[in-house]
Amino acid sequence: MNVGTVDDLFTRELRDDRTGLVDATGREYDYHWLCTSSWKAGNFLRHSGVREGVTVGVVGDGPFALLAFFGTTLLEGTTRFDPPMNLAEVDDFRALVAPVESLENFELPRGAQRIGYGTRPDAPDVHHFDAGLWSENPSFPPLSTDPETVLLTDGDRTVTHREVLDETRRIIEEAGLEANDRVVVRAPLSDLRTVVAGVIAPLLAGGGIVLSGNDSETDPEAKRGAYAVSSESVPEPNRIDPDSVSLP
Repeated sequence: MNVGTVDDLFTRELRDDRTGLVDATGREYDYHWLCTSSWKAGNFLRHSGVREGVTVGVVGDGPFALLAFFGTTLLEGTTRFDPPMNLAEVDDFRALVAPVESLENFELPRGAQRIGYGTRPDAPDVHHFDAGLWSENPSFPPLSTDPETVLLTDGDRTVTHREVLDETRRIIEEAGLEANDRVVVRAPLSDLRTVVAGVIAPLLAGGGIVLSGNDSETDPEAKRGAYAVSSESVPEPNRIDPDSVSLP
């Protein structure tokens, strides 16, 4: 598979019945769902002005948070996971995707859009990600993204598609990550290194992302994998320490 930018991980030919994502309840989603839902997320976020050169804040660590990231990526935007509450001075900030109940805690710059998921929002100026996502067109036009486009930021640094994929390939080779291997995310997505090792790496390898959440939510065995991304000991047989991930 020729992958030059991260959006290449969501092309039509990659849609199949392999498991691409496992949520915190143990529910499995295949690559067909993952690709189609990411396209829908991109189409939805486009209505809120998401495009190249803008930043989207994403709060949470579940499937909706990942779809917001993937949709932003397809639109050549930049994602910032778990941004600070005060974003009023961030000039390029365009949208915040967060659980509805937490949206009011954030201060956004003028013109930025609030997008909530979970319960239906009461405020008329808040878009409902859940409802909008499922009503969107399940297709997406081909892209020609520049590898130097910024993919992720944590507020202090930015990393491009090229930088992320270069490091992802190194991780896959050194860890021995293979197709169908599941990688459990046991570190915060606000750390850029977690996103690279726990989200991008399994997708590039053809494996599955496992969102660990709280093990009390379901049978912990349903959320085990061959690898885990964590700085601490894990129940999985292999561990990728975020400190071992090298980014500019």
